[in-house]
Formats: sequence, structure tokens, C-alpha cells
Amino acid sequence: MEKNINVKNHIIEVTTELIEQYNGNIKDITARMIAGKAEVGLGLINYHFGSKDKLITECVQRIIGKVVTEFQVTNQYETDKERLTACAAYVFDFLFEHSAISRVSILGDLQNYTKNCNSVLTQQGFSLSLKKGMSNEDKSMFVFILTAAMQIAFLGSETVNQLLGYDFTKAGDRAVYIGKLVDILLEGTVQADE
Repeated sequence: MEKNINVKNHIIEVTTELIEQYNGNIKDITARMIAGKAEVGLGLINYHFGSKDKLITECVQRIIGKVVTEFQVTNQYETDKERLTACAAYVFDFLFEHSAISRVSILGDLQNYTKNCNSVLTQQGFSLSLKKGMSNEDKSMFVFILTAAMQIAFLGSETVNQLLGYDFTKAGDRAVYIGKLVDILLEGTVQADE
């Protein structure tokens, strides 16, 4: 059993290295390439993961999960708005800077939305930015809407550009979008509380 876990983890590590080496262009990574680099038989990929696509999805989930957990909500931000905007901008920039990996992660989450998926982990990270004056129920809804709006904007960035005028290839437009989104959501929760 221990050997199987080590082999499985080794395949994940090698595949993650390949994903990073190929800048997230997962279509360029073959199961044979993974097996060769991991020095395992091709059948072990199917045995442990079912398919190359499932292996890639698991690796991408781990990469994104690491990014989400690495963002530290520091004391340098005095308000929830500042903290949340910085955190959301960091995640939103990552989506566009690593679009192939991000697309796999988001689409994987949409197909298998669980409490341990990266979308939910992102929501949990965002909720750490909100420290004042919001019930847990409102906070959960707030970060759910924020994450969904970011994911839809990422997946449909060309349409968002046509509809709303934000060109997400430009960091400035991404920052303005996140700022406006946080403003609107925070304003809605303040009005609802009044």
C-alpha cells in the first residue's frame, strides 16, 4: 500500500513539473511523456487516476490550491475593503497569468463542485479578508458571489470586454473590475444591514 501511495505521489509530482514546464499547455503533455519522466509503466497512470485528464485535473487542483493558501492576509490593510480587494486582485491576476491551468481548475470545479474544490477554498480565503460587521451567512454569500463573478469574467473575458468594456489582457482593467466588483458587493451588504 505504501509503495502505491509513493508511486501515485511521484506521478503527481512529475506531472506537476511538466505542467509548469509547459506553462500550463496541458494539450502538449502526453500520458507517455508523464510515464517516461516518472519512469513508470503507462498502465499505472490509468490504474491510479483513471486517465491522463483526471491526473492533470488533480495536479492543477493542487497547484491552484497552493496559490490560494499562499496569499497572506497581512496587517498592512486597515479595512476589509482594502484586504479583500488586494486578495481578489491577486487571485484574478493569477487566473489570467496562468490561464490554461486556471481554466482546467475552474471547469473541473464546475463539474465536481465539492467543499474541498479550489473554488470553495478560494471563497474561504476571501472570507478571511472580511473581519468586521458581517454575519457568517452574509459572508458566505458575499464570497460565493465574488468568486463566481471572477470565474465567469475569466472564462468569458472576450464577451465581458464586449458587454462591459474591460480588457482583461490589461492589468489595469483587471484591477478596475475587481475594485468595482468589491465596491458593489460591499455596498449591497451595507445597505442590506441598514
